[in-house]
Amino acid sequence: MHVVIMGCGRVGSSLATELEAAGHSVSIIDQAREAFRRLGPDFKGTTVTGVGFDRDVLREAGIERAAAFAAVSNGDNSNILAARVAGETFGVKNVVARIYDPGRAEIYQRLGIPTVATVLWATDQILRRVLLEGTRSEWRDASGTISLCEMYPHADWYGRQILLIDDLKNTRVAFITRLGVGMIPDEHTVLQQGDLLHVMVSDEDLSRVEAILASSPESSR
Repeated sequence: MHVVIMGCGRVGSSLATELEAAGHSVSIIDQAREAFRRLGPDFKGTTVTGVGFDRDVLREAGIERAAAFAAVSNGDNSNILAARVAGETFGVKNVVARIYDPGRAEIYQRLGIPTVATVLWATDQILRRVLLEGTRSEWRDASGTISLCEMYPHADWYGRQILLIDDLKNTRVAFITRLGVGMIPDEHTVLQQGDLLHVMVSDEDLSRVEAILASSPESSR
């Protein structure tokens, strides 16, 4: 898929090279042309000099065919503005913004803009929100048959009770990360937009559970 990144600092350049190495096409935007030196001589993607929330600049970067957009410049306001333009104007489905102020990150998360505020985890967390594919194993038991995996549910799961997932065979939601904070769900917990699920699942059922959570609840019935 095609990914557009705003900001070619340490995080942006790392994202660009990792995404390209994974076989995705990448365009990266920065106001300073010299910032692209961080990409190294082997980078094959597109570099665009300009302001990342400018519509013409975004079009030059291929935003109209992009499946994901990551705003990781050093300015919170610029990142949020660019993320909103990418999502609302160009209809990019997977959008994430890096925010330095955790308090503001929570506000924007409530507004439906996925944000990452923890600088040390920025590259890894943004990749997970940009790609939204497969799972990341966080823990595996000694026998190697059960894993604790991070999963993002399909948007149609939002507003549904967590019990719907627990009803899946050999699957349990261990906890949820919501607005950057972990919480243990109970029978009354309802999924909200941006929730990251931490699911205990057997290896033999992993592909099945991935497929179910990647589609609407109705299609799994």
